[in-house]
Amino acid sequence: MQESSLTLPSFAKINLGLRILRKREDGYHELVTTFQTISLADTLTFTSIRSGEISLICDDPTVPVGDRNIIVKAANALSDKSGRCAGASITLEKKIPSPGGLGGGSSNAAVTLLALAKLWDLKAGIDELEGLAAELGSDVPFFLRGGAMLGTGRGVDLSDAQEFSCKHIVVVTPDVEIPTAGAFAALNAHSLTKNEGNRILSNYRFRTGSGELDQAALKNDFEDFVFSEYPETARAKNMLLELGAKLAALSGSGASVFAVFDNENTRQTAMKALGIETNWRSFAVATISRSQYREAFKQVL
Repeated sequence: MQESSLTLPSFAKINLGLRILRKREDGYHELVTTFQTISLADTLTFTSIRSGEISLICDDPTVPVGDRNIIVKAANALSDKSGRCAGASITLEKKIPSPGGLGGGSSNAAVTLLALAKLWDLKAGIDELEGLAAELGSDVPFFLRGGAMLGTGRGVDLSDAQEFSCKHIVVVTPDVEIPTAGAFAALNAHSLTKNEGNRILSNYRFRTGSGELDQAALKNDFEDFVFSEYPETARAKNMLLELGAKLAALSGSGASVFAVFDNENTRQTAMKALGIETNWRSFAVATISRSQYREAFKQVL
């Protein structure tokens, strides 16, 4: 195996609505959501090395770079599964807030699988990598494909969704850390019956199927708990709406909130106003379609 390198983007996602249907017997929650990739991205550089070592460096000193990091976990899992004594030196340039409900770690893991499968010449495509991706995390399989996808089950059962195209989105991440496990634990999912879950699923599919989203379609069942326990997130959503956003919602279990604006002028005015919030990170982004995603990863797909 010759030493060679790849540099790839690692895009974030937002959730276009997120409904909890029930708590499963295995402890996971049954949910329905639409994942949508956006242009906010980390950058990952991979260099194959002849030794079997996996090493990671990152420009953000708060990001762990040892075996706890999901990038290292993904690389080791792929090496173990392939039976190859393969190694890689990996560099992460971090821009996606983490944690933040934007899937940054999951995206990093998926990109790692795609890149190292190519560098290590494993002849493994998306279908072959999906099982390993699901073992790494519920959101990881989505990032093998990108664009817009409907996620059901615990989020790993994926199907094509209506593409949502928007160039005028703002993502705001307040400086709060929300444990995903704690957010799930706070949901009253035990009380939902199968019939109620099916009704929620049917209603969600109806509201999101046209591609024309409204505020009701973006309902996120985490908002009540998150906004109550972490009021900065509620303030972020309210401020975005006050600044002219036509839609705003929590992404995942937070803390990031995204907003859709009608035009670039309104978005620019909002971004300027958000500058006074020194403890918030704000990003002007656009959606990334499936075709755009595939183009960005044409080296490895």
